[in-house]
Amino acid sequence: MCLMILFMVGCKAKTDWRDNYKKDKSSKSTNTTKKTTIKKPNDLAEISKILDVSENTLKNKNLYNFIIDWYGTPYKYGGMNEYGIDCSGFTNILYKEIYKIQIPRVSKDIAENVKRKYTEDLKEGDLVFFSFGKTGIVNHVGIYLHNNKFVHASTSKGVIISNLTEPYYGDYLVKCGSYKN
Repeated sequence: MCLMILFMVGCKAKTDWRDNYKKDKSSKSTNTTKKTTIKKPNDLAEISKILDVSENTLKNKNLYNFIIDWYGTPYKYGGMNEYGIDCSGFTNILYKEIYKIQIPRVSKDIAENVKRKYTEDLKEGDLVFFSFGKTGIVNHVGIYLHNNKFVHASTSKGVIISNLTEPYYGDYLVKCGSYKN
């Protein structure tokens, strides 16, 4: 019984910062809708609008078609398919299919094989790493695209394109760079 109570208290402590972030964000927002619907981009023109670049800027068409195919796939811890995928699983499959590079399965292991770059030096396909919580240990990964935008498997929205300048991500960015193969 004591073990169960300890487990429940421990789990809640890990999610407190997310709960507080959502409350702070919703109190500042004028939008009163509770559920966000993610519109899946249908083609390269729609991806280029999300990234705020011209369509001819998208050099690696295979990369963006891969993103279109996976966009909106739900998050599932340990998932590796279209029914559910986590951040490192998505990154792993993308790197294998698009760049023909086999990378480690866990985000912190991927981060150990990255040549660091400053955010302003990031190029399409570089990796961005985050540490959510107080440990400082990498526990999330995404793939940089353009204009501070990156694709990743979000725990709340699934595979999505997000912006590094959003406080939710910018505050927790701990490393970025290119994979050393």
